[in-house]
Amino acid sequence: MEKAKHNRTEHDLTVGSPAKKILLFSLPLILTNVLQVLFSMSDLAVVGRFSSNGAEAIGAIGSTTIYVALFTGILIGIGSGINALAARHIGAENDVKVAKISHTGFIVSLIFGLIIFGLGAGLARPILRLLGTKSEFIDDAAIYIYIYFSGLPGLSVYNYGNGILSADGDTKRPLIFLSAAGVLNIGLNILFVVACDLSVAGVAVASVISQYVSAVLTVIALCITKRPYGLSIKQMKAGACEVREILALGLPAGLQNAIFSAANLFIQAGVNTFDAKMVEGNSVAANADNFVYNVMCAFYIACTSFVAQNYGAGKHKNILKCYLICLAYSFGIAAILGVIFVLCGRPFLSIFTSDAEVIAGGMKRLSIMGYSFGLSAFMDCTISASRGMGKTLIPTIIVILGSCVFRIVWVYTVFEHYKTIPSLYLLYTVSWTMTAVAEIAYFVFVYVRKGKMEAAAVSVAERGERGAEAQQAGETECATTVCGEIGSETKAEYEQAID
Repeated sequence: MEKAKHNRTEHDLTVGSPAKKILLFSLPLILTNVLQVLFSMSDLAVVGRFSSNGAEAIGAIGSTTIYVALFTGILIGIGSGINALAARHIGAENDVKVAKISHTGFIVSLIFGLIIFGLGAGLARPILRLLGTKSEFIDDAAIYIYIYFSGLPGLSVYNYGNGILSADGDTKRPLIFLSAAGVLNIGLNILFVVACDLSVAGVAVASVISQYVSAVLTVIALCITKRPYGLSIKQMKAGACEVREILALGLPAGLQNAIFSAANLFIQAGVNTFDAKMVEGNSVAANADNFVYNVMCAFYIACTSFVAQNYGAGKHKNILKCYLICLAYSFGIAAILGVIFVLCGRPFLSIFTSDAEVIAGGMKRLSIMGYSFGLSAFMDCTISASRGMGKTLIPTIIVILGSCVFRIVWVYTVFEHYKTIPSLYLLYTVSWTMTAVAEIAYFVFVYVRKGKMEAAAVSVAERGERGAEAQQAGETECATTVCGEIGSETKAEYEQAID
C-alpha cells in the first residue's frame, strides 16, 4: 500500500477522549453553520424590512428554499464523500492517497458546481410553475434562482475545502473564511437593498459574491498548507480511481439529499394550496428549521470524520463510541433548540415581518416542528456513521423509501384527506421515526460484521506468529501442526465472520 508516514498532530481523531474531542471539533463547525444560517436570515430580514415590496420578496425567496436545497444537496453530498474518503486515509496515514483525493476532489467539485448551475437555472421557471408557486411570487423567485445559482461553483469548491480540512480535524479555518464572507454578505445586502433598492436581485448578488470569496480563501489555505492534502498546480489532475471512489461515496449522499428535497417539493406544493399569508409564514418559520438542522449538522460531520479516521486506523471499538457520542450531542441540542423556538417563536418571527397573520401562520409550523427536530438526529447521525465506514448505497435506499416515497404518499393520502397544516407537518415526525429505525438496524449489522471480520483476522495472525515461533525453536512438528490449522481454518473463520 502507498503510505508515507508523517508526524501525528493535534488533528488526530483516533486518540484522546472522544467526548471532549468531538465537542471541540464540532464547536467551530456549529459556529460556521450558524453563521451560514444567520447570513441567509439576513437576506430575508433585509428585504422584509427595507425592500419596497417586502412581503412579496419574502414569499418569493421562501418559495425557492426547497428548490435551491434540491440542487445544493448534490454538492453537499459530493463534499461529504470527499470528507469521508480523505478522513479514512488520513487515519491510515496514507499521504500519497490523501494528496490524490484532494486534487481529484477539487476538480470534481468544480465540475459539479458548473453542471448544477446550468441545470438548476434552466429548470427554474418550469419547476416553480409545477409547484403552483403564487403568481405574485414567481417572477422574483425565478430572478433569485438565476442569480443565486451562478454562485454554486464557488459554493461547491468551499464545501470541498471544508470537507478536506474537517477530515484532518481542522474546523477553525473554515469558520474564519465563512465569517469574513458572511460579514461581506450582510454589508452588500444593505448596500444593494437599502441604498440601491434591488430587492430580491440585490440579496442574490450579495450571496454570490460572498460564496466566491469563501471559496477563494479556502483554496488559498489549501495551496499554502504543508499537509499532504495541499494543492499544487503540478499535481492538479483527476485520478480515475479517486474519481470513482469520490462518486461512489458522494453521489449516493448527494442523490439522497436531492431526492429528500424533491419529496419536500411536494410538501411545498401542499403549503401553496393555502393563502399567501400562510405561505409567507411557512417561509419565515423555515428559518428555525435551517438553524436547528445546521447546528445538528456539525455533529454529523464530526461523526463521519471521527468514524472514518478510526475506521482507517483499525480502531473498531472507537467507531461505536464516537457514533453514540455524536448522536447524544445532536439529539440533545435539537431538543433544547426546538423548545426554545416554540417558546420564543413570536419574537423570532417578528424579526422578519410585522404582519400578525404571517406570524400566526409561522407559529403553526413551529409548534409541531419544534418538538420533532430531535428525532431527525437518529436518522441523520446514523447515516453519517455508515458513510464513515464507506457505506452509502443502502442508507440512501432506506432514506428514499422512508423519508421520500413515504412523504409523497402521505401528502396524497393523509394530507389530501384532512387538508390542514398539522396533517401536513406531522409527516416529518412519522417519517423520521420510521427511517431512523431502519438506518440504525443497518448500521448495527455493518458494525457487528466488521467486528467479526477483524476478530477473525487477529486470530489468524496470532496463529501465524505461533507457527513462526515454533519453527524458530526447532519444533518442526508443532510448527507444521499450527500452520496446518491456519490453512484449514482461515477460510472457515472469514466465512463465519461474514455470515
